[in-house]
Amino acid sequence: MSSKPTTLDKKLQKELDGFREKVAADAEKVIFEVFPRKVLDLQKLIDSTSELSSPFHLSHAAPSTDATVYSPPSTSSEPEPKKRKLDSGEAVNGVKALSDASHAKNAGKMVSNQHTVDLHERLKREFEVLADLCDKVKLWINLSMPKIEDGNNFGVQIQEDVLSEIHRSQETAYNLRDAARQDYLSRAKICSKILKYPHVEDYALALKEHDEKVLYVSHQNLYDLRNVYAVLTDILHKNIEKLRSPKSNNATTLY
Repeated sequence: MSSKPTTLDKKLQKELDGFREKVAADAEKVIFEVFPRKVLDLQKLIDSTSELSSPFHLSHAAPSTDATVYSPPSTSSEPEPKKRKLDSGEAVNGVKALSDASHAKNAGKMVSNQHTVDLHERLKREFEVLADLCDKVKLWINLSMPKIEDGNNFGVQIQEDVLSEIHRSQETAYNLRDAARQDYLSRAKICSKILKYPHVEDYALALKEHDEKVLYVSHQNLYDLRNVYAVLTDILHKNIEKLRSPKSNNATTLY
């Protein structure tokens, strides 16, 4: 006697359908409201960068760089209590942290560029938003794909091409999101050279050039973001019918 085929529970199917409907609604809101608004807002921000008050203006580069080597924090003249070494190599009973300047090979302190730190934080949020929005649209398109079968697959090809463009945009967001970490590492290497060779003026100049480049690239990142949103908005709007109903008989072109 053959067993009865397993089917999805009706209540579970209803909840799953509700999930699909919410995914579709969220994606269409992104496509028709969020993406177009992002294009306009970023263009407005780009236009404002020509003003001296804009944090992206290159005039902020030189004043924000501090290549000064400051003296390390003064240590107490009182004798430290006897230290007891642990098996791990750490010390207790008042030992200073390893990050203390007195343990440094080249004692001294340099400060970060707070202006570029603020720009990084601002742009990181924008890159994260772009990646999240791409996720919403990608999920909707994937769930809108019909079952695999022969014939009339032109709409499915459009879906796959659009998904590829969204994937590239998301990768761009991930790569730009990592720019802050790369900047801090590069800047730290220059600062370590200044600490080691404080009388070599070229290292200080290299730090100023580095900070100016970061400010310039941050300004260009605004164009990158604007362009990504503009391209995504254009390709999604042009192909929205095929994205919604990939198996329709309307053989429209991709572009």
